[in-house]
Amino acid sequence: MSGRAMAPQLLTRAGARRHSHAQHVLRLPVAQVPRAPWEALGGRSLEPNGFFDPGFAQAASRHAWNGRGNDALVAFDGAGQGRMLAFLPVVSAWAALRLPVPALVARQPYTVLSSPLLDPERAVEAAGALIDGAAGAGAHLLVLPFARLQGPTADAIAEALARRGIAPAEVDNAHERAAYASTGDVESYLRGGMGAKRLKEMRRLRHRLEDEGAVAFTVADRPDTIAPAVQRFLALEASGWKGKQGTGLAQAQGDARFVELAALDMGARGGFEVAELQLNGRTIAAGLVLKGAGQALFFKIAYDESMGRVSPGVQLTLEMTRRFAEDPEISFVDSTAAAGHPMIDHIWRERLAVGDLLIPTRAGDPVAAAIVRLIKARRRAREQAKSLLLSLRNRKEKRL
Repeated sequence: MSGRAMAPQLLTRAGARRHSHAQHVLRLPVAQVPRAPWEALGGRSLEPNGFFDPGFAQAASRHAWNGRGNDALVAFDGAGQGRMLAFLPVVSAWAALRLPVPALVARQPYTVLSSPLLDPERAVEAAGALIDGAAGAGAHLLVLPFARLQGPTADAIAEALARRGIAPAEVDNAHERAAYASTGDVESYLRGGMGAKRLKEMRRLRHRLEDEGAVAFTVADRPDTIAPAVQRFLALEASGWKGKQGTGLAQAQGDARFVELAALDMGARGGFEVAELQLNGRTIAAGLVLKGAGQALFFKIAYDESMGRVSPGVQLTLEMTRRFAEDPEISFVDSTAAAGHPMIDHIWRERLAVGDLLIPTRAGDPVAAAIVRLIKARRRAREQAKSLLLSLRNRKEKRL
């Protein structure tokens, strides 16, 4: 199974004897997935996932990471490409993990939530179609990195496996990350997380910032305001440590083009915002937000490191939290941050359980079991190597 985008391929065609409705699954290049049914599925999906919005996914596939491209497993109702039941971008295990094994991995650039889009009225059938589609592509295992471990999507996958007599999915790399889902008074919420003393200190720093000039919190949410705001974000990110390490979005022309196009595409449908904290008209902190179906993803943050004395990133996050609290259309915000993040974990108190779902595609399959063991061993080895490098670096710094 090559990681290279391939021509449309019919993987399964299931009829009424196996499922309650006829449906079929295709493996398509993401760039060729039809937009109208895809957008419709995203708007009604069992659980939303802004990373799988067509504006984000197609721009990422075409431009990010040197425009490598990727495919998607797509389930449709009936023989045509009408109502879409499921969507999941995938690459081979070799492309994702450098493992030469028959597995597919849900992966696309800059994506840290891989729970698939599923039709809520036929969620178990949709989840089953993805499992059958992966099997039809020759995969013995379907891997969903950073998938929600609890909720209706995880339940639908579990039920689809049970109906096929397949062992439950195994979980690797399970952890929790910060989220915001409060319905109470936002200032009380912030005090509860940060503590009254820390919140008072942030107010003091905000007054210090105001002593230096005019401070404004703004949100760009229309294409005409989003485009220049994205450029300011890219410049700000490039000016910091990500720019020095060459990992900022602006460091690669394709990555910058990806976020520009995704922002405009999603922004035209109310699905993208750029929040900014400005001092005398200059952006000192900025955040990118993906929105849709009542939920949001705090996708990226950048701040002026020379202004660290007033904690611009924290100040921005506080303002964004207040805005989320006032937005009747948003009920849940995923921080997309690493577990134990030193900043967001002390502001947002809810937690989202995520991990890598390792899903067999056949009943009693020893090949799938062997791949699971290999993937888990690979992660352990990588973690041990990182720990060793960190230990050696710390020892070197102590000698200096």
